[in-house]
Amino acid sequence: MYYSERIHVEAAVLAGQLIERGAIGRVLQVQGMGPHRMGDPSTRPDWFFERARYGGILTDIGSHNFEQMLTFTGSDDGEILSSSIGNFGNPEHPELDDYGDAHIVLSSGATGFVRVDWFTPAGLRTWGDGRTFILGTEGYIELRKYIDVTTDNGGGQVILVDSEGEHRINATGEVGYPFFGELILDVLNRTENAMTQEHAFKAVELALAAQEQARELTGRA
Repeated sequence: MYYSERIHVEAAVLAGQLIERGAIGRVLQVQGMGPHRMGDPSTRPDWFFERARYGGILTDIGSHNFEQMLTFTGSDDGEILSSSIGNFGNPEHPELDDYGDAHIVLSSGATGFVRVDWFTPAGLRTWGDGRTFILGTEGYIELRKYIDVTTDNGGGQVILVDSEGEHRINATGEVGYPFFGELILDVLNRTENAMTQEHAFKAVELALAAQEQARELTGRA
């Protein structure tokens, strides 16, 4: 249930709070981009390249994005419309997916799209330029989670556009990570306020379904 790309990123925490306050109206779509840097493959453990152990890229990385789609749209279920995976740059590791994407419709009527990959270039100052785009009926939000490329702003950037104008908010050090305190109280009180088991399982269920039905975009050895 440690879906870190939402619960341990202040920009994502603030986005959730803004949505709850009605800042962008009803959420219609969530797009998540999850690029990662592999680095030197020789530094990775064997399981990283074994499909049966790492689960495929849509399960491994994509689960974080499916969880955000459920949360930001206020949905409790979803259906995978299409998904695809490929190995474009690592033929020596044929079981590795280095690219994946998926399109989903959620029980709220909103849609979601996720793209994940292992192609972060060496020139980026961090491991990945993770971004989330949230469209609402009254505005939209962009999250620049880990870096604001070509600037010294740092990560944690929330860009909100609404009827009042354009707003840039640096969430770093502003909202914290309330999930963890709520989880401690859940353990003590046997409650499910931080995250329900149903929600945690649904996010990974969607990831598994997307991985299972994904179309192969590249030939494999």
